Amino acid sequence: MATTAATNGLHLPSLSISGFRGIKRLRMPELGQVTLLGGKNSSGKTTVLEAVRAYAARGRQLSALLEGRDEYSASLDEDGDKVGVPDMAALFHGRSVSQEPGISIGPDGSAADRLSIRAVPLREEQIELLDELFQGDSFESLVIQVGFGNSRRIVPWSLPSSIGTRKASFPSHFRYPKRRDTGPDLPSALNFHWLGPGVVSNRQLADLWADIMLTDAEDRATRALEMVVGDPVDRLAMFASRTRRTEHQVSVRLRGQTTPVPLKSLGDGAVRVFAVALALANASGGFLFIDEVENGIHHTVHPDFWRMVLQAALESNVQVLATTHSFSCVRGFARACAESETRQGVYVRLERRSDETKVVTYTRDELDVVAEQGIEVR
Repeated sequence: MATTAATNGLHLPSLSISGFRGIKRLRMPELGQVTLLGGKNSSGKTTVLEAVRAYAARGRQLSALLEGRDEYSASLDEDGDKVGVPDMAALFHGRSVSQEPGISIGPDGSAADRLSIRAVPLREEQIELLDELFQGDSFESLVIQVGFGNSRRIVPWSLPSSIGTRKASFPSHFRYPKRRDTGPDLPSALNFHWLGPGVVSNRQLADLWADIMLTDAEDRATRALEMVVGDPVDRLAMFASRTRRTEHQVSVRLRGQTTPVPLKSLGDGAVRVFAVALALANASGGFLFIDEVENGIHHTVHPDFWRMVLQAALESNVQVLATTHSFSCVRGFARACAESETRQGVYVRLERRSDETKVVTYTRDELDVVAEQGIEVR
């Protein structure tokens, strides 16, 4: 999508989702450089993050979304033994895989820059090959087609259907003869990083640290850590763990102390803020997704935390989408947005009503009121 004044240089200035997981239809007329999603449990906040993640990956890595929720279905391997494979049907609304309309994710009102995921029938020669390989069983099956703009490709999943008199049972991971769809291959995935609600692992910290070590981003991550621990950080380094040979750990030496301590000994909030600062640098030019962003962060730190996120997102050209359950987090976000000259923050509340997802977007003036008067907007 071309960068225009209307898009503000964002990959997604707005968002439309249909047919994805628990979202039948959803429209967000405006996203910001940093968009915070609020709402009750099961309102669809994490689902929105997953949808935009699929969009950023251009339809690749779909199995990672399924594996992250332990969504598997039973299938057979080449020896006929039962195995668990990612359950592609779980991505579709109501877990109902039909040929139309499928899943659609992208900017609101734009058909050229949308991700589509839908079921399409196997070609006749592919069905004949399966009949031969599986001793004459009758196959009436669907496969998954991923599209972006004018590009299309088949992903290596099959979806047995009830067309005809029997359901086929065969390996879901079976790779059919390549189906050459018209148009160019899918575009390359955008740069993105995901931070889940749990404590970030040492391995993930090591990966994030490796790409920013000895750069200005290292100093920013150190300053972010200081806002949580309350003391200046003299030294910060990544070491191979002495107790776990396959892992690394971050060690920190605070000013006035002679002995460094593990980062995780400073608390979950320290790890969380440090990881966010590292991920912002690593996600340059792309997306950063943070699920339950407030986890471990004390409410008094929220305004400073969001100031850091807003500034780093602007400098590194990262579009951030985060979720929260915390009013203190929303209020800290509102205060930071009100103080920002660029005003690039947007707060959205999701509400689930029966099978529909309602979106309430707060204007910048309304965020100012939230910051000043502490109005409850969860």
